[in-house]
Amino acid sequence: MDKNQIREVIARRAALELKDGDLVNLGIGLPTCVPDYIPKDVHVILQSENGLIGIGPSPAPGEEDKNLSNAGGGYVTLKCGASCFDSATSFGIIRGGHVDVTILGALQVDEKGNLANWMIPGKLTPGMGGAMDLVSGAKKVIIAMEHTAKGSHKIMTECSLPLTAAGQVNLIITEMGVMEITPEGIVLKEINPEFTVEAVQAATEAKLIIQKDIKPIQHSL
Repeated sequence: MDKNQIREVIARRAALELKDGDLVNLGIGLPTCVPDYIPKDVHVILQSENGLIGIGPSPAPGEEDKNLSNAGGGYVTLKCGASCFDSATSFGIIRGGHVDVTILGALQVDEKGNLANWMIPGKLTPGMGGAMDLVSGAKKVIIAMEHTAKGSHKIMTECSLPLTAAGQVNLIITEMGVMEITPEGIVLKEINPEFTVEAVQAATEAKLIIQKDIKPIQHSL
């Protein structure tokens, strides 16, 4: 699979985790592709921590409004009834537990549900942003990411990078499959038919628990 195919597989599957009426926060990068694949009968409200609720589709080229951007600096549109407010109010929503789902990228996730997604020592990265508050305040935390980083493991026995939060991740979605964080470890629940269980395990540092009735990875239509 090329880069675009990988992103589509992940985004399509992540979209299926969203339920009608959910208040959803999307991280920068790959998670911003998820709204393109939300089923038509599912209506969610998109929130951005810089002070927006009711984000619409990405603007067409040439129709961008320089005053409307998400927390990652990408241009957005607003749906009818949308609201703009200050960051204090936005983080009050997040820290108050009102966000149903957040979908974020990651540098590393481990079998305890620990997340590292804000820095690599010695390298320039986007930084923490609102991730620390989101993973602590959201009701469900989904990591949507490529399974490896240029062949290096990202799903770890224990994160080696500085943590964003401890024990907060619920679900991991990659191009290889869908994995749930449980008290026993990481359970591989769905697998992309293009890969074998052995290939998924080889690309994963943590020891996977293979669900007995493992299913092919689902995707939105």
